[in-house]
Amino acid sequence: MGGASSSSSSSSSSSSTKKRLNKFKRAPGYEDPAVLAAQTTFTANEVEALYELYKNLSFSIVKDGLIHKEEFRLALFSNTKGSNLFADRVFDMFDLKRNGVIEFGEFVRSLSIFHPKASESEKTKFAFKLYDLRGTGYIEKEELKEMVLALFAESDLCLSESAVEEIVDNTFKQADSNGDGRIDPKEWEEFVKKNPASLRNMSLPYLQIPRMMTLVIHPIDLSEKNKFPPPPM
Repeated sequence: MGGASSSSSSSSSSSSTKKRLNKFKRAPGYEDPAVLAAQTTFTANEVEALYELYKNLSFSIVKDGLIHKEEFRLALFSNTKGSNLFADRVFDMFDLKRNGVIEFGEFVRSLSIFHPKASESEKTKFAFKLYDLRGTGYIEKEELKEMVLALFAESDLCLSESAVEEIVDNTFKQADSNGDGRIDPKEWEEFVKKNPASLRNMSLPYLQIPRMMTLVIHPIDLSEKNKFPPPPM
């Protein structure tokens, strides 16, 4: 009888230990906050806060501790319906390993660009890459048009074809200084310098704001719809 009781007690203790270990189990791809803080613009405390956000997102649909595309879309737009060029594009830019999921280290390194202390140069390069959909090293009119349409579609805003064309044409009049029908990185850099508001949304509010949507996306200001829409991040 005593042996059975001892065995039962040992089993209960083992089960309790496993539960405690599972409670503190880190997500796949977890990296030490101090290491990530040294490599990004975040402090260690901010990285720890981001980990709490990351855990919530990475278990929202697929319970594996990794952020999948549908979970990323849910965080951005509060729904998982269909695909969207903007959401897919940002996801791909966060997915640094190109393995179809966002690990914690990738999440922090990518969000670092939106930190208030991140340089304008980093923000400018990220915004350029966002619109360079084909990866050619240039922003072309069709690429800009596709992204503008995707953003308006997610905002449930309807603009006529002519209004969208006007946005694109006016942007190129300002940015395409050599008139070759495309915007290169240098032209983009000069455009941003002359239009600093184009990067105004490339900054993070402080991390106690729980929803990723408020961290990385703000709606386009339609009062300035004839200007280049600010990078939607």
